[in-house]
Parts: sequence; structure tokens; C-alpha cells
Amino acid sequence: MSAPSVVRELRNPKTRFNWRISDVIRRGMVRWFELRARLSGRGYSCSALEGASDYNITINSDLTVSCNCQDYDGTGHIGDLRKNSFKEVFLGPKAKYFRDELAKGKLPIPTCSRCGDLRRLARNAVPAVPRLPYRGILLENTVRCNVDCVGCAREGAAALRVNKQLQMPLDQLVQMADLTAQLGMEQIFYLNLGEPFLSPNVCQELPVLRAKNPKARIVISTNGVLLNTEAKREASLNVSQMLFSLHGVSNEMLAKYMHRGKFDEAYRAMKELVAYRDARGLREPIVEWKYLIFNWNDSPKHIEKAIEMAKEARVDILSFWPTHNPFYGMSWRWHLGLMNHLGVKCWKGREIVFRPENIPTDRIH
Repeated sequence: MSAPSVVRELRNPKTRFNWRISDVIRRGMVRWFELRARLSGRGYSCSALEGASDYNITINSDLTVSCNCQDYDGTGHIGDLRKNSFKEVFLGPKAKYFRDELAKGKLPIPTCSRCGDLRRLARNAVPAVPRLPYRGILLENTVRCNVDCVGCAREGAAALRVNKQLQMPLDQLVQMADLTAQLGMEQIFYLNLGEPFLSPNVCQELPVLRAKNPKARIVISTNGVLLNTEAKREASLNVSQMLFSLHGVSNEMLAKYMHRGKFDEAYRAMKELVAYRDARGLREPIVEWKYLIFNWNDSPKHIEKAIEMAKEARVDILSFWPTHNPFYGMSWRWHLGLMNHLGVKCWKGREIVFRPENIPTDRIH
């Protein structure tokens, strides 16, 4: 399915408009990257496809494998674990084709133009020999979601899942937990294009994932609304880090980006998880409030309110993430440097660490 077909799958008019513009921008970026490669004589490589990335390689809910975390149109599919082993997929013909095209200075899919794992090769350099990933992988237990974010084309991706398998059955999840253990995976990002806690089996999935990967760092990103029972909070104690996506300080502010989101319920769930963990004398999961910065939630009074609420909830981290998606929501305050006083600079943007005693030193900033 082509990217325009995926756009037609989107029900929300704002999301459709945003992704049409995004497709135009990506096509322009592809032309620029390929022109630059032609003029400089320098090709590209991909850390994810070399097996050297912390992120991006994704096992989808239908057991297809994508080379990136934003494979909304299926162009990044490199294989299917129903048909081949992970080794056969990762070192197979589709992944090799992607690597070869990059080395020639061509971007095999438009998503490459916005991928953090894209690297420029030195002139006449030979790309690294790929190895199986071990640093990190994304595992999608479901592509279904209870909210509708303007910057997410999840509906298009869901339409591509083989046999419409939007939820990974528990027996397949167990197999994937075995796979990550066999790969010696250091980090498992239990997330992708759906809401992990929408899975009816999540209270079984998380203990299994931890039991089979006792030393791995397991990370979940959630909109928080469905983390609302003691059973789910208990299961969450198997996680290393929990990111709550709350992009604002009120229901109205949150809804501008996250349609059907409920700030009050998500904030309460975040606060209750911290209390549940602390009551047991535990340091994990690290609880992080993830705050995407838009031009409607970046005023000093809104940021000050978020900091006050983060302290009240006793979260470990409040992080501020700049974004260009949707393009019309870009924060000029951020780009003008008017938020540089917040916390410390990090790969996300900026973050304030409230409870450093709970965070391993290699995870701060």
C-alpha cells in the first residue's frame, strides 16, 4: 500500500492534512539527500540495519518486522517471522537491498529521510558488516489505541497488518520474549503504534517478558488512561521505565493533539503508579512525564504548572520533547531558545530530574 493510500485510511481531517503535508516534505528531503550524495560521492548507512541501534527495528503485532519505528505505510517491512527466522529476515534480501541502496546514496524508503539512524559514509568507505541486533528492539503487543493523535497515522498501519492481526496473541508474545532473550537484547521497548495497556493480556505479558529477559531494560510509553487497576500497576513493576505521554496541563490542552485523551485520568494514573511503587520500597519503574512541546502548551505559565504538578505527583523525571509533527504545532519559543533554562539538555530535548536516587547514573540525561 502506498503512502497516499494510508492517508486515506485516516478518519481525522487534521491528521489527513498533516500527513499529506508530511509526505510532500519527505519527498523533498529524499531528493535533497540523494542530490547531496551524488555531489559529494558519499553514500549512506543505517545503524538499525547494521544491528548497532538502540531503537527502530520493530516486531509488529502481526509478526512482520519493520526497519523503523514509524512504518505507517509498510514500506519498511523487511520480512515476516511467520515465514522466516529473525536471522533470515534481518540478513535477508529485503534488508540487504535497503543497505545496498543506502551505500549507493539512495534512500530506499522516504522514512529514511527523517530517521535518526541514517548516517553518511566517508568517501569510498565500505559499510559495516551487519550483525544481529542486541542493543534494542521495539515489540508491539497491539496496534490498537484508545486515543487518536494528530501526529500518528496508526489507522493506516493497522490496515496493513497481516490477517488484520491487531493484537499479538499471548503464545506469540511468549515466542517473541524467547527471541529477545536469545538475541541477548539489552533494551526492549514495549511500544510502537498502539497503546500497550489496551491489550487484554498485558498483566500476563509483562511478567513473562521480564522472566525471560531478567537483565533487559524494558520501557513502555503510555497515554496513561488504561493503567487504572491494581493488577495493571502490579504488572507494571516488571518494567524498568514508564513514560506517560501528557502533552499539556488540562484536558482541553491535551485534546488539541491527543483526541479522546483524558488528562485528568492519565495524571491520576501516573500519580497512583508512583505511590504504588514507593509503598513497596522500589525504584522501578522509573516514572517519566513525557511532555511534547507545541505552540499551544509552551507558555511560561503552562510549563510552570507542569513542573508543580510533576512535583506533586512525585514523578522521577519531567521531560520536554520538541516536535515538528504536526508542522503547524511547532513551538517557536523552543526554537528561539526561550526554554533553555529548563533542567538540562538531553537527547529528548530537556529534562528535569526530581528524584535522582531512583535513576541509574548511566540513565541520567
